Amino acid sequence: MRGGRRIHSSEDARRLAKARLPWMVFDYIDGAAGTEAGAARNRAALDEVCLEPRILTDVSERTLDVGLFDKIANRPFGIAPMGMCNLSGPGADLMLARLAARNAVPVGVSTVASTPLEKMIETADGHAWFQLYFSGDGAGSFALAKRAQDAGYETLIVTVDVPEVGRRPRELRHGFTMPFRIGPRQFLDFALHPRWSLSSLAAGRPQMANFEMEGFEFDRTESRAKADWNTLKTLRDLWKGKLVIKGVTNVEDAVRLKAEGADAIQVSNHGARQLESSPAPIHALPKIRTALGPEFPLFYDSGLRSGEDVLKALNQGANFAFFGRVLQFAITAGGEEGLQRMWDILTAELSIAMAQTGLRRLE
Repeated sequence: MRGGRRIHSSEDARRLAKARLPWMVFDYIDGAAGTEAGAARNRAALDEVCLEPRILTDVSERTLDVGLFDKIANRPFGIAPMGMCNLSGPGADLMLARLAARNAVPVGVSTVASTPLEKMIETADGHAWFQLYFSGDGAGSFALAKRAQDAGYETLIVTVDVPEVGRRPRELRHGFTMPFRIGPRQFLDFALHPRWSLSSLAAGRPQMANFEMEGFEFDRTESRAKADWNTLKTLRDLWKGKLVIKGVTNVEDAVRLKAEGADAIQVSNHGARQLESSPAPIHALPKIRTALGPEFPLFYDSGLRSGEDVLKALNQGANFAFFGRVLQFAITAGGEEGLQRMWDILTAELSIAMAQTGLRRLE
């Protein structure tokens, strides 16, 4: 797609994607809880964080490599787990996996990914982390964790900030469900976006690929409210690799998670898609860093739109950051070429910000 050449920022990618995606798909990817004040708060909080320019430092040679557990990542940012990525374009999941492999960064493979978890870790050349939701009584969730471990996943991301799925009115207005239920409104929506509709039809309707297994179905709206600290302990005992807990903004929760055996915490409010009134996680980040000490791994997501945003998160105490929807928008705008262009832009933005703040390295 030539649209990739028209991307010069994440906002360009979003604008192009909005024009090309059906309304229901765009609003699923872009939307947030309630009136979306939480999403605006995330963005405003990041905008308020400043980077201090420094002068007359030789920054002609810079590296973006960082340590990530026992490996080296070529960037201090990776790919957040996102459900049903193939809605942004046919084969999007595998595009993200190939990007992860080229850059030695993790791609989060969602519980509700459009591509089987085994295929994702193979395509990512091992640079894949599996993301898990607790659901129902947990039996299916534990089975899925065991399946991921058997497939060779070394890191499990457990998302804990969705005891009940948040109400996102933009989705509800379009009747968005997984899998799709096609009625007159959805048919008209697809008909008015023929490029997306024809390419998606040719590739086959995106499915929740990890649940094409006997005796286990996933209901996106099912309550996850039964999960508690004992559930986490059971999972910690089951999972032999690294355990990342995602969706934390409370200092007391973070301290207890460290004590309960978490290997890392991802400071996040789910992009404000769950609780509209949640605090901006960029404000929680330094408090959690102070409470946990300088050595404990802290990751960050929510509201990131640029390489400068990544540097802000690192300055506030994160070791690593994750991008989400901006990468999906780039795929819609320009396919795999658009995704690589967006990645290069984020890289350039970060590298330039490092130079302007006197940094040669990030650790």
